[in-house]
Amino acid sequence: MKIIRTLYDMTEYRVGLRERNASVGFVPTMGALHEGHMSLVKQAVSENMVTVVSVFVNPIQFNNKDDFEKYPRTEEEDFKLLAAAGVDAVFAPDAREMYPEGNQNQKEYKLGKAAEVMEGLYRPGHFQGVARVLDILFRLVDPHRAYFGEKDFQQVAVVRNLVESEGLKVDIVACPIKRASDGLALSSRNSRLSKEQREKAPEIYQTLKYSVEYSKDHSVQATHDTVVEHLDAVPGMRVEYFQIVDARTLAPVEEWDESDWIVGCITVYLGDVRLIDNISYRLPY
Repeated sequence: MKIIRTLYDMTEYRVGLRERNASVGFVPTMGALHEGHMSLVKQAVSENMVTVVSVFVNPIQFNNKDDFEKYPRTEEEDFKLLAAAGVDAVFAPDAREMYPEGNQNQKEYKLGKAAEVMEGLYRPGHFQGVARVLDILFRLVDPHRAYFGEKDFQQVAVVRNLVESEGLKVDIVACPIKRASDGLALSSRNSRLSKEQREKAPEIYQTLKYSVEYSKDHSVQATHDTVVEHLDAVPGMRVEYFQIVDARTLAPVEEWDESDWIVGCITVYLGDVRLIDNISYRLPY
């Protein structure tokens, strides 16, 4: 497995792939890899001649400096996992390489209404930071397919808008959420949970699952309220937001018959660790 640190070397590597006419799969990550990431990697390896993974903790998508500084970094272990999974190249630059003029985001991307709700409201500038790093990476790696986990449901929608608005020629592949055996959505941030917090964390998914059944004979508002009330009652847990939305537009719904695909997206603080998850209430099949 080739480890690439500079934009120049990544460009040279990609030129060689074009000469081979190789199909390229790309998995952008911020490292601290877990089984969720590796499921994306496995799919990319199976569907492409060459797989490239980026490992870069992107400073401009953090609107909380403390969150950025505490984000887990496990580069050596990450590289071992990726090599064992059959990855061909890892692009692992530092921030000065990616942003030689500093961390400021110098371009305003057209990301649509999907970027203005939920995370867009609670993390100002987050999606512009995500768009900036992905714009650089997509143009550099020039993949045929890029793989993202559906745990970040809103992000997938925003990335699709980025690709469309910038005219990028990459297929965005959304992959199912990977969960621990107790239901907790896998996340790099889970490593920051204390033992006691880790025991409480599965309550998020268990409550969401319960609410799907509850929703069958209760209103959207009642379903929303029962989720928030239940989780806020768990000691140390606080719901930042829970929104029940049209899965295609991410616009809030008030009635279950407003869309054939409805998803509930939630962000919960457990202590100072921010956890996200989502669940489908109505599916178009």
